[in-house]
Amino acid sequence: MAVTLDAQLLEILACPSPDHAPLRAGSPGDPEADALTCTECGRVYPVRDGIPVLLLDEATTPDASETSSADGA
Repeated sequence: MAVTLDAQLLEILACPSPDHAPLRAGSPGDPEADALTCTECGRVYPVRDGIPVLLLDEATTPDASETSSADGA
């Protein structure tokens, strides 16, 4: 299911990391995922019940997803 956030809200949301880059809907591997992805650092933040969880501890990093896919192979 794709993220359904108000377009104005998506425009003002930013990654909580120090670079504060804009976010885009979906994840790199799944553009329909319930997630928001930072356009700068690549962290993927979950969206739960329509609410973005913009906590660095909850985000998955691009390195973490590459490592987990390598472990599963």
